[in-house]
Amino acid sequence: MRGGARSAAWVLAWLVLAALALAWPAHGHAESVELSTFEVVRGEDGVMLSFTANFELSHSVEDALVRGVPLYFEATASLFQSRWYWRDRRIASVSRSWRLTYQPLTRSYRVSTGGLNQNFETLAEALDSLRRSSRWKLAEPGQVEGDARHYVEFSFRLDTTLLPRPMQIGIGGEAAWSLSVERTQRLN
Repeated sequence: MRGGARSAAWVLAWLVLAALALAWPAHGHAESVELSTFEVVRGEDGVMLSFTANFELSHSVEDALVRGVPLYFEATASLFQSRWYWRDRRIASVSRSWRLTYQPLTRSYRVSTGGLNQNFETLAEALDSLRRSSRWKLAEPGQVEGDARHYVEFSFRLDTTLLPRPMQIGIGGEAAWSLSVERTQRLN
């Protein structure tokens, strides 16, 4: 083949591969995150939040994890006091983050939160550890006025802003990477 014919063959091969990639269905899709348990309790210790988030990782997210890309999950909660005369007042705001990594030498998964690291043999066990939180303290007892109306805004998500920069550009608006849930609940 001459130079022009060879480059035309390469262009044709790339076009065929691109057409196949567009026609091929994506491997798995991100299921939405559901909160099977969500409870806000006001007691002597203050305002406590307990939640259980149910979700599964899509094939592309799990593949990135196994290839060495750490995944970051974040839960945030804010306690507000309702006011009719002005914007609602934020009383407290807390956040918690988890870092999920795969350790190829030991074939285990590690979940890190704060200064605590925990190793798990399977991905299911690792995900279970970050899917739930119980008695997470949102506010001290003195921060909540007895007769005022209060509510909590909560969100749980896969934080894609902490992924490597080239991946952030590549995943753009892919549904497989958009794991999140939000909930607002009044405090009794």
